[in-house]
Amino acid sequence: MPQIKLTRRNIDRIELPPSGQLIYRDTELPGFGLRVGKKSRSFFVERQIGRKTMRRTIGNFPIVTPELAREEALVVLRRLNAGDDPLEEKRKERTETITLDEAAEAFFEGRSQLKPFTVDTYRRSIDLHLSDWRDLPMREITRQMVMERHQRITRQVSGVSANNVMRHLRSIYNYTAAAHDGLGANPCQVLTQARAWAREQRRQSVIPAKHLPAWWRAVWMEDDQPRDFMLVAIFTGMRSSEIKRLRWEDVDPVAETLTVPQTKNGDPLVLPLSTQLAGLFKDRRARVQGSPWVFPGKGQNKTGHIKEVKSIVRRVRKTSGVHYSMHDLRRTFITIAEGLDIPAFALKRLLNHRIDTDVTGGYIVMDAERLREPAQRVADRIMELVSDR
Repeated sequence: MPQIKLTRRNIDRIELPPSGQLIYRDTELPGFGLRVGKKSRSFFVERQIGRKTMRRTIGNFPIVTPELAREEALVVLRRLNAGDDPLEEKRKERTETITLDEAAEAFFEGRSQLKPFTVDTYRRSIDLHLSDWRDLPMREITRQMVMERHQRITRQVSGVSANNVMRHLRSIYNYTAAAHDGLGANPCQVLTQARAWAREQRRQSVIPAKHLPAWWRAVWMEDDQPRDFMLVAIFTGMRSSEIKRLRWEDVDPVAETLTVPQTKNGDPLVLPLSTQLAGLFKDRRARVQGSPWVFPGKGQNKTGHIKEVKSIVRRVRKTSGVHYSMHDLRRTFITIAEGLDIPAFALKRLLNHRIDTDVTGGYIVMDAERLREPAQRVADRIMELVSDR
């Protein structure tokens, strides 16, 4: 390991490695060093205690200067020699004081792969149901508090909402406990131990075949954007969030395919366009010019794409007399496809359900062309069902 005098000038000359890390030891103070990674340079101290090497980080350069780091290193080394560990004491103090708000922000920063929608859902749980716990140290959240809050949310909102809030809290707590030794057991465990999680029943609602004509007529009474949004939903079975984020670059009019780069399970999805959808996108592309989004937003919408479709659903409900949700359109698509005896593996791929969970599925490759015929059959059947015959 190279040895240099750790001064600002010498450290500035050190280039960050493309991978891994380098260790530089100070020539004047034994135990004082600099760790250089591909993104940062940080000072540390280390001391051999018995057979164990104790290494403690002091701070990152240049936020911490070499002079300040050297002074701190002297203090830490003296205390390590005396059997004390001041940096460990600081960590324990941090564990004692880190609040829910701070822990949540650290969780979002550390879990950078989380989708924006997921982060928004976590924030919403805290804002609506745990706002009075924001400034509370994590270690002060007790099992009894979790139980009582879960019961309150169940009474005031729903059991599903209560479960989701506590799942979010559990994830944040687990992440924080992994980063801070001594935080203690997750208080959300009490819901499992007491079997207190609210019972959740999977919704099975669809639009019955006899109600599809009324729904169809109501959809066609809407303006072109809300109408097309509903039609894409029922002709593809796509999730509402996926349709909202569709870009024109995702629609290939030559290959007649539709690509969903970001899906719920993380796998990209390429769907064939039925003749009905190919015509819809062709007409829509001519109407929507100058926007990268298939369904652009209005006004001050920061995302650029349509954000809220509940009002569309409410209008169609009122006009048609058919009570439905956006996810009911996905279930309706599935139900119609199953009625046509679409092969299970083709149906799973159309819905972007993973088929590699069993041995056989892992060997099946479903590309867009193999899905074209079943997708067209479903679309044609929908057209039959929405007619008044």
